[in-house]
Amino acid sequence: MAAFVHLRVRSVYSVGQGAIPLGALPALCERAGTPAVAVTDANALFGALEFSETAAKAGVQPILGLSLALAYAAAERPDERPPAPAEIALLAQNEAGWLNLMKLASMVYLESGDGWRCVAPEAVEAHADGLICLTGGPDGPLGRLVRDGRAAQAEALLDRLAAAFPDRLYVELQRHGDPRTPAEAATEPFFVEAAYARDLPLVATNDAHFPDESLFAAHDAFLCIGEGTYVSQEDRRRLTPEHWFKPAGAMAALFADLPEAIESTVEIARRCAFRP
Repeated sequence: MAAFVHLRVRSVYSVGQGAIPLGALPALCERAGTPAVAVTDANALFGALEFSETAAKAGVQPILGLSLALAYAAAERPDERPPAPAEIALLAQNEAGWLNLMKLASMVYLESGDGWRCVAPEAVEAHADGLICLTGGPDGPLGRLVRDGRAAQAEALLDRLAAAFPDRLYVELQRHGDPRTPAEAATEPFFVEAAYARDLPLVATNDAHFPDESLFAAHDAFLCIGEGTYVSQEDRRRLTPEHWFKPAGAMAALFADLPEAIESTVEIARRCAFRP
């Protein structure tokens, strides 16, 4: 198996976010040098079966997953709203995990509160069987807490996830280029230290939103259309030119100092051989 497997890919079914057609994934995997790939669309499994069939027919191992918005913290004061939810990634190991993915995806739309589409930590804990969890990187719940100066709460949440996913929790690192983004630079030391202190494995991901680096400008305009903003606006959501489906070799080079984070992607692929 290849030295790196993409575990964070947003297809066109991540509405307003992803721009990777499912039909293009086999060719992208061949170009990247990886025989397996996970699709983790935002709060959605709409493309899961299409992805599974398309990838398998092309000889690519499909890994079924979900980027799930988690209501990770309460409001600090009674008159305030809680912070916006942040995503973790869940990957199905077996049929039980697939069934739990479907339950959680449904709960996002049927049981969300506070105006956000998300689930509570209790729901994830109740439906953790058969799932591998990635902690979400710098923009996940742990990263948000660390960046807000709430490291103690981040550690408590990490311990809670570790209890819910015994031997199935991976602390997620992202490096979208060199130099890293400010969020990545601010959170990675905490992630590495917290993982080592708990004997938790690290995993490297690239939050792929578009197929090729040449499509960055078009994808940036696409984000603006989805959010009703302008490219020239400063205060809007932005990605980087590095949020593309990178080759395995490029990812290995980015994490040359932490090869175990690359090796974990292959380990996870081997643990997630289920197809519905």
